Amino acid sequence: GDARVRGQTGVVSERRGSYPFIDFRLLNNTTLSGEIGTKKKVKRLLSFQRYFHASRLLRGIVPQASLYLLDEDYLGQARHMLSKVGMWDFDIFLFDRLTNGNSLVTLLCHLFNVHGLIHHFQLDMVTLHRFFVMVQEDYHSQNPYHNAVHAADVTQAMHCYLREPKLASFLTPSDIMLGLLAAAAHDVDHPGVNQPFLIKTKHHLASLYQNVSVLENHHWRSTIGMLRESRLLAHLPKEVTQDIEQQLGSLILATDINRQNEFLIRLKSHLDNQDLRLEDAQDRHFMLQIALKCADICNPCRVWDLSKQWSERVCEEFYRQGDLEQKFELEISPLCNQQKDTVPSIQIGFMTYIVEPLFERWAQFTGNTPLSENMLNHLRRNKAKWRSLLHKQHSSSRSNDHSGQVTGSQEQTLNEEETP
Repeated sequence: GDARVRGQTGVVSERRGSYPFIDFRLLNNTTLSGEIGTKKKVKRLLSFQRYFHASRLLRGIVPQASLYLLDEDYLGQARHMLSKVGMWDFDIFLFDRLTNGNSLVTLLCHLFNVHGLIHHFQLDMVTLHRFFVMVQEDYHSQNPYHNAVHAADVTQAMHCYLREPKLASFLTPSDIMLGLLAAAAHDVDHPGVNQPFLIKTKHHLASLYQNVSVLENHHWRSTIGMLRESRLLAHLPKEVTQDIEQQLGSLILATDINRQNEFLIRLKSHLDNQDLRLEDAQDRHFMLQIALKCADICNPCRVWDLSKQWSERVCEEFYRQGDLEQKFELEISPLCNQQKDTVPSIQIGFMTYIVEPLFERWAQFTGNTPLSENMLNHLRRNKAKWRSLLHKQHSSSRSNDHSGQVTGSQEQTLNEEETP
């Protein structure tokens, strides 16, 4: 596999390799890692905006009016969407199309500006943009779910949560920057398979992180590597950057779904005892962890059209893993068997056991704000729709089972009807 070593002392260097008997590249639709690098360079150099402006300047040619107007029209629509970035019905799929596949970079640049982070931390815009591009390009676009659009969606949700009055009045610029960065990078370089898959195929990352929060540790370390490589925070005191790196790790590691109960129990305890002190940095950090966990799994709380798209995408990724496992005669992981695990059944289980308990507590924390009520309403409606679809599937399968088959009792009835 292609080697990647980023950062300086203190960050574990990671080297992508292959499974002992499964070529890691099977997870990608490209055949050589070299091709991936080339495609990234081409994508970076020939993104529509860069090509459009560079060709004008270098050749002195004014493009046809239609091309220019189309470009301006799309930019105008994207700008209009950004003016409503705090709305819960924000359509990240449309925004990704309008920004030519650069939803994460465009969104982050806008949010860092809106929150005054560029000025507060004296960030260099060119370096900041370069870092955002690195993050966006380290996501695997061939993943149906864990890609840069998911990262942009989580970042937009995080922005909404950071504006909740109960939290917003206590947040520092550092809190806001950490929240947005963690949201943007929380799944960076996700391979499209889950932790049990990495463990049972003896992947090097599983060994490196001793089978504990394998993917989350990798996302965190990759993010730190890119931060250091970009030198985005190089002008800040060393102790400040070290603190940012550690807190980023704490936030990203909180997204491990295996730690769901741990966080829920702690949140319930705080709410029951009413002992959250958001003036305290430690309590603020805990609520940022909760906010990121909510943002990461908020798809069932979106409007149905968006929620359904995300549900189908995540299940497609599960099924791809299941196909891989079947191909290499491994036990098919839970939720990954396309023949048994339907999208409605997966979603109903996910909503019931993971999403509802977390968002009910989040609503309790925020004081049942309009946003929290809106999310819970969408969640209930979406769950009802999946139940309806599941019922239709069961009815359809039952009718298919009976079609063309005649049971003993049916045969007796038919014979009786035919008897004069």
